[in-house]
Amino acid sequence: MSRQKRNNHSPELKAKVALEAVRGLKTANEIGQESGVHPVQVSQWKKALLEDSSTLFDKKRGPKPKAEYQTDEKLYSEIGRLKMELDWLRKSPESTCRVAS
Repeated sequence: MSRQKRNNHSPELKAKVALEAVRGLKTANEIGQESGVHPVQVSQWKKALLEDSSTLFDKKRGPKPKAEYQTDEKLYSEIGRLKMELDWLRKSPESTCRVAS
């Protein structure tokens, strides 16, 4: 007995099928047959779309603001690393590149 591989559907297909189901122009069986998805899955995607649609417009658009402490911390660590390299270059007698003080 061979097992069937589980299908992984793209988010685009899920959204398309769920929107078609919400429109109500076709039955779940018709939509499922056209898209190659089981009618129960069509109903589940429709339910998920209707439940999550209220949060769709809650958030502001645009890039998410970065936490200031993370960017500061990253910059300070970069400054520290560069200072260490500069000190090493100043003290290194083999260095062909001389750094002005």
